[in-house]
Amino acid sequence: MADDFDPAEMVARFRSRAEAVRNRGLPPIEGPDRQRFIEQAQVDFMDYAMLGDAEASIEDGVLTFRIDLRPSDGSAPT
Repeated sequence: MADDFDPAEMVARFRSRAEAVRNRGLPPIEGPDRQRFIEQAQVDFMDYAMLGDAEASIEDGVLTFRIDLRPSDGSAPT
């Protein structure tokens, strides 16, 4: 599997998933289920977007994601 695996392609798939979550509509659900759906979509988007922004590499047979969580203004994270 490692010979055919391209980490950059995996990152691109996560980027596509993040966009799909952002653009998907709400199903016809109401009440608490609607709120749970919205909250889960927000978490899904955050996870996919973070991995979609990652630098992925294979180091000594280990898939490694490097994700810069520092604010874009250069200040240290809190």
